[in-house]
Amino acid sequence: MNLPPVARTTEDLLAEVARLRAHDLPVRGGQVTAYVYDTGRAEVHDAATRAYLEMLEVNCLDPTAFPSVVAMERQVVGAVADLLGGGHGVFTSGGTESIMLAVKAARDLAGRDRANLVLPVTAHPAFHKAAHYLGVAVVAVPVDLETYKVRAEDVAAAIDEDTILVVASAPSYPQGVIDPVAEVAAVAAAAGVPCHVDACVGGWLLPWLREAGAAIPPFDLSVPGVTSISCDLHKFGYSPKGASVVLFADPAMRRKAYFASAGWPGYTIINATVQSSRSAGPLGGAWATLQALGRQGYLELGRATLEATAELRAGLAVIPGLRVLGEPESSLVAFAGDGIDVFVLADEARARGWFLQPQLSYAGIPANLHITVTGVTLAGVEAMLKVIAESAEAARRRGPAVLPEGLVELVAELDLEAIDDATFAELSASVGVDLRPGAGQPEMAVVNAVLDALPAAAREAVLVRFLSSMYAT
Repeated sequence: MNLPPVARTTEDLLAEVARLRAHDLPVRGGQVTAYVYDTGRAEVHDAATRAYLEMLEVNCLDPTAFPSVVAMERQVVGAVADLLGGGHGVFTSGGTESIMLAVKAARDLAGRDRANLVLPVTAHPAFHKAAHYLGVAVVAVPVDLETYKVRAEDVAAAIDEDTILVVASAPSYPQGVIDPVAEVAAVAAAAGVPCHVDACVGGWLLPWLREAGAAIPPFDLSVPGVTSISCDLHKFGYSPKGASVVLFADPAMRRKAYFASAGWPGYTIINATVQSSRSAGPLGGAWATLQALGRQGYLELGRATLEATAELRAGLAVIPGLRVLGEPESSLVAFAGDGIDVFVLADEARARGWFLQPQLSYAGIPANLHITVTGVTLAGVEAMLKVIAESAEAARRRGPAVLPEGLVELVAELDLEAIDDATFAELSASVGVDLRPGAGQPEMAVVNAVLDALPAAAREAVLVRFLSSMYAT
């Protein structure tokens, strides 16, 4: 029974939360190299938690009812604008929502029946999601397979009369490199098209890395032709999840991101974000985190991150069979294997208590593992490299993931819509990936190997069924 017949005590509930989280990846300490961002400073986490709880029940739906929302958002957005070349912003729930609003604003500003986005193949899938929801086509441009950066001339060639927005990344997530923003923005401006910089990862990191001595090229709203930029504060701003900002150079374009409706007899609707009712908790947490760290704190974290990234790259270079992809310019590092199955390596590292994020091959880029270096990584970078070296040797001894004969062909030809979730879960369990409740954490090398062998559309269909099976009741 999901709903208890009588009320339960707080102590009982918290004990069950602890039980339910027993197999979760840890959110502190740096052993999880994706999804979570850790300063290693307990006092900052405490300040954010307290402010989050204080604002938990405040509703961002109506800022006239809760003026604290306006005051905090103005400060948070203002801090981001000060760091990223000015502009006029909106506080959102994350990078995907920030990108969604940037695409909506561009679409509504263009006012065309047909519309497309021009973006690198390395651009975040949030753009594809926004395009899907907003009825916009995607024109993907290849990247240079040595640098993993998009070429401005390829972007220029892809722009046509239906293009409403051009995208560059600072950095792109897969390999941590910064697209040539100035050049891409210039070709977009020459064509009369807005240019969005996806700095969801780097927006609140790159300026501190630059101040710490890194060679970071111009990438923000100070660059001619850049019309909007997204920056996540729940990444390298280290605030609790649900915190991002999208900035527009022109306030008129920001207004295109808004939604208003008066065509009904109820209360008036005006939303700056995709969501209507939403807790101000994330806003309070972001505000408190920025205040608790300040410029000095972020600069110190930037220096530690820069040092840790350099140590990680140097350490990976001497592990036999591993190679870093490209020349990472931020703190995102991806490495591939020569004679080592990186998916097996990831399973070996997971068994040793470390999570390394697998990335499938695509558009000529090989399968690889991704590491996000954060403020807490420096203290554990030697331990991480030791685990990677041990896991690489173990993966070499094990060899590549062994797929049952004909499995890839079977999956590719399977009519996934003709089977229910229970049947899909049974099929998964038959190849060693048991998604059913109580089965524990499966090794993922076989799953990733199958996905890697499939075309993108088939991968997506299988992933949807995986998720559906995991949540089946």
